[in-house]
Amino acid sequence: MPNFTKNAIKEAFIKLLNERPLKQITVRDIVEECGINRNSFYYHFSDIPTLLEEIIMEEARRIIAQYPSIDSIETCLLAVVEFAHANKRAIFHIYNSANRNIYEQYLWQVCDEIVTAYADTLAGDKLLRDSDRELIIRYYKCVCYGLTSEWLRTGMHSDIKQDLHRICELKKGMAEEMIRRSCEDAANSEP
Repeated sequence: MPNFTKNAIKEAFIKLLNERPLKQITVRDIVEECGINRNSFYYHFSDIPTLLEEIIMEEARRIIAQYPSIDSIETCLLAVVEFAHANKRAIFHIYNSANRNIYEQYLWQVCDEIVTAYADTLAGDKLLRDSDRELIIRYYKCVCYGLTSEWLRTGMHSDIKQDLHRICELKKGMAEEMIRRSCEDAANSEP
């Protein structure tokens, strides 16, 4: 059963985070925004970084659950930037705060899960080396993480969705070719 107060705190915090930097948000601001007392906040969260971490990790779990299988690298990339794109100012404020590491952990986790789902879908029942599978996943995870981090680092001014679409057009077939080569190498190395 959803906890109304806990959800109200999260919603108030995200609203405030979309309005101002993280370091300018206090527990008092949050409780005033959602109309509760400080004790109610501290019943659910020990402090603002704990609240932030719970929101980010909850979002990571939601995105990962939403994409159990992925059929294109573009879908991967769009899934990774979904929350950031929908909450640009909030993410910008988190990214430029002392709590950046919480968002980076979230981003890495989402990249790992989404890319692994993509690689598993793409490979299907093909026989490829485990080391190649891991290498392909690591490569695309770094691509997803790197593109998203660069977009954040540069202030999120570019149209990330358009950029992702274009890079996917340019790289079309690359992952499939990597898997094909791995399967070919695995077949050729069998005794």
